[in-house]
Amino acid sequence: MKYFVFTWVVFLIPLVGFTQSISELQKQKEDAAREIEYTSRLLQEAQKNEKSSLTKLNLLNSKIRQRNSLIDAINGEIRLYDEFISNNVLAVDMLEDDLKNLKDEYAEMIRLAYKNRHSGDVLLFMLSAENFNQAYRRLLYTRRYSDYRKSQVEMIGSVQEVLNGSIKKLEEQKAVKQQLVGQTRDERQQLSKEQGQQNQELKELKDQKRNLEKRLQQQRKIEQQLEREIQRIIEEEARKSKESGGSGFALTPEQKLIGSNFEQNKKRLPWPVERGIIVEHFGVHQHPVLTNVQVRNNGVNIATEAGSKVRAIFSGEVTRVFGISGGNTAVIIRHGSYLSVYSNLREVVVKKGDKVTTKQVIGTVFTDFDDDNKTILKFQIWHESQKMNPEDWIVR
Repeated sequence: MKYFVFTWVVFLIPLVGFTQSISELQKQKEDAAREIEYTSRLLQEAQKNEKSSLTKLNLLNSKIRQRNSLIDAINGEIRLYDEFISNNVLAVDMLEDDLKNLKDEYAEMIRLAYKNRHSGDVLLFMLSAENFNQAYRRLLYTRRYSDYRKSQVEMIGSVQEVLNGSIKKLEEQKAVKQQLVGQTRDERQQLSKEQGQQNQELKELKDQKRNLEKRLQQQRKIEQQLEREIQRIIEEEARKSKESGGSGFALTPEQKLIGSNFEQNKKRLPWPVERGIIVEHFGVHQHPVLTNVQVRNNGVNIATEAGSKVRAIFSGEVTRVFGISGGNTAVIIRHGSYLSVYSNLREVVVKKGDKVTTKQVIGTVFTDFDDDNKTILKFQIWHESQKMNPEDWIVR
């Protein structure tokens, strides 16, 4: 009996953590697969133009990152299944030992019972008692012994049932693991193919160095113009605050509440487009093609489909709607002491002073049909004069 209880403890404890971990890894796999599928659609649009471009390269880079994330999740599942299979093998071995011990004990009882099979033996055992109390205890003993034999039969049946279930589960886990190994092999083949495409795009783009440098200069001018406009808002608010004897943004009680609610929703704010892929992240990083050239992004660049609507990420007031030379239209929305900035828009449907609500459409992302149908929303979040990483704020 003690063996059986110990086996159940060893067998059941790892199961809870295993189930939770598998669920998390499967969600990671599903998310990566969805992003790969969406990125493939965007890449297919971009590849209608045979000419190499940064748009294609950025989408390929994103797809490769997603593919690696998918492979990591599958490998994580394989490691967990290896661990669980190992535990199951141990459980099966222990259950088999339990079953053998129970059967040996039962066989010994049967042998003893056979030796004392005559009813007279039991009666003689009772009559040979020294007194009534001893005779009564012997009667109880024989009854308990008989009950114990019955319980041993039931225990053997229970252990056999658990053992059969464990063996079946073990085979199922081995089959799942083999499927996962096959998936990993297929995904690695896809990854190798995508890396080949990436290298080809990179090689062709390096031959366009002068054109890329020119585009980079244009992009820097757009970023500088956008940043100047944001600084103008900050300076205006600072002046208002100074006139009222305060510091930072001059906020009404309602604006303070909006700002507080905005901050409380960190990591839960919706995306500024319904579907998209981040192809350039926040901060300073190496240019994907030009060597020894770093680019700075005050926000994130989100690739999406042509015609995608842009949405306010939170309730607030439209502070600016303005055109950027070479960068289409930008909208700045104030949420208390926070600003959300949406640029590279067309067909803006809001104006300065408008109150907007969460997910309200404010415009449409511009699509450059002369540049691989590139549809990129440039999105930023500021806290007064401090640039924030949008990926720390929007829901993942």
